[in-house]
Amino acid sequence: MTTPPATLAAQPEAVLPRRRTSRTSAVVGWVMPSATILLMAYFSAATSNFLTFDNLAAVLTQNAAVFIVAAAAAMLLMAGYADLSVGSMMALAGVSAGLAFTEHGVVAGLVVGLLVGLVVGTLNGVLIGVFEMSPIVVTLGGLAAWRALAQYLAPDSVFGFPDAVGDFAIGRFLGLTWIAWIAIVVCVVAVAAMALLPLGRHIQAIGVNARAAFLVGIRVKGTVLGLYAVVGLAVGLAALLQVARLDSAPSGTLGVGFEVTVLTAVLLGGIPFTGGRGSMWRVLVGVWLIAVLKNGLTLLNYGPEVAGMVTGAVLVVAAALEAVAVAARRRG
Repeated sequence: MTTPPATLAAQPEAVLPRRRTSRTSAVVGWVMPSATILLMAYFSAATSNFLTFDNLAAVLTQNAAVFIVAAAAAMLLMAGYADLSVGSMMALAGVSAGLAFTEHGVVAGLVVGLLVGLVVGTLNGVLIGVFEMSPIVVTLGGLAAWRALAQYLAPDSVFGFPDAVGDFAIGRFLGLTWIAWIAIVVCVVAVAAMALLPLGRHIQAIGVNARAAFLVGIRVKGTVLGLYAVVGLAVGLAALLQVARLDSAPSGTLGVGFEVTVLTAVLLGGIPFTGGRGSMWRVLVGVWLIAVLKNGLTLLNYGPEVAGMVTGAVLVVAAALEAVAVAARRRG
């Protein structure tokens, strides 16, 4: 892409379509938050310990990694790009951090975990954002390659970490674990960044029309590269939290199905695959809905296979609701 015309520079709002919200579209937009409230009410009535502080705090801790990666993946999908390799990336970052924990200590493990995620995410960004390769092809390749590399580095689970890792995982402040607090801080920063910074408008403008976004002065390639790097860094952080919580790094199972959970949450948030629109707070509600669903089914003694089937069904329902909303917007 060449230099954009000066007369159009610094006008990203010009790329965004004028929003028209029909009554049907507005109703569909409140279906998911309403379903979350109803689901919590049902599990509260059906079980004796669902609506307790300890249980809800545990749900937040167990799903901290999903909250962190979903926040970053939502920004990426708003720009019209996806990353299907986050589960395998988590395995590679977690195993690498685990090996560094056991051999070189806590600081080395933290640095390695974050660095591996950042490097892999940046590599995705260069291939997709700069060289304009297909995001599906590149990240599907990563889905296979990064887990294979993790299993090559450590065929068995890595464990025997320094005591500080386990102490951090169980440490609490105001009743919540440090893991939960980290997820809360990341989500607040993500919501604020999308709402208050020009970055949010630039990302949505790229999702609407990348060529038009470039013509109004938005650095499309650099923004896409940066978004993939942010996703990689978020996965590195999430891998560290998962490894600390499990007190081990199993290369064969760490992050398995993680990309499906993240993608389901992001789509529940109303962000289409084509990008161009979406709401960060609705994505976070989508993560909470899936977390509550799995927790409630577990309390009702349903196995993980039932939770998997229900999650898949929720994804299909979310896609159907999105189709209804899109049709309503077109009718105005």
